[in-house]
Amino acid sequence: MVEGPLPFFAPGMDPGPSFVDVLRRMAPESAPRTGESSAQLPFDPVIGTTVVAIRFAGGVVLAGDRRATAGMMIASRRIEKVFPADDYSGIAIAGAAGPAVELVRLFQTQLEHYEKIEGEILSLEGKANQLAGLVRANLPAAMQGFVVVPLFAGFDERHGRGRVFSYDVTGGKYEETDFQTNGSGGVHARNWIKAQCNEGMPRDDCVDLALRSLFAAADEDAATGGPDLIRRIFPTVAVIDSSGYAAVADDEIASRAQQLYGGREEGSGL
Repeated sequence: MVEGPLPFFAPGMDPGPSFVDVLRRMAPESAPRTGESSAQLPFDPVIGTTVVAIRFAGGVVLAGDRRATAGMMIASRRIEKVFPADDYSGIAIAGAAGPAVELVRLFQTQLEHYEKIEGEILSLEGKANQLAGLVRANLPAAMQGFVVVPLFAGFDERHGRGRVFSYDVTGGKYEETDFQTNGSGGVHARNWIKAQCNEGMPRDDCVDLALRSLFAAADEDAATGGPDLIRRIFPTVAVIDSSGYAAVADDEIASRAQQLYGGREEGSGL
């Protein structure tokens, strides 16, 4: 937290609720570019897959595997793909890892800026709309192969329920009824979730379903990392409910993953 007096702005210099607009005025080189395209680079960008979002009785579960690839190589076995957006929402990234992480940081700052300037928290729908604008601003880079298409989820205090939003590469925003997946293994995870998902699921069953769907995706998609019992690498999982955003402890995920993976090996699980 920055200490000291808040800055004062002269009439006509009000920063407004949009941090991106402030960047465009004060530091245009740091703002998202909407009118220029990137040159094709002679290397494989680091790509992150796979992420899922599932609604349950009291909120939403966000989860992602830990693998990132660069072409045919494993670029990272421990990448983070699930982040808090603010106290009651989260974002899961798939696609070009560098631009995706930058988008997450800019989105977090944008929400923080809005709250400080306006003195109130943006609605969940408003947050989803802000993220759509950031995804749209990345379109020129996406046309060169640096695609970033996140999942956004949170607990809507006004409606008292969890909500899930997906996006297309142009910034189109779509609210999902129960769940959504993204990334190269998303179709395999989606098929697994579709067979077992129901809105009345308790929190623990939803976490288990998210893990099972990621394990199923890892079985079919080489870019998706499965549970690594040797290195102790397991998916990242977060739960967002009326208490806010909470990352599920690594020990809990490891225990659940080992039970589910062991059950599959015995023929009683996956």
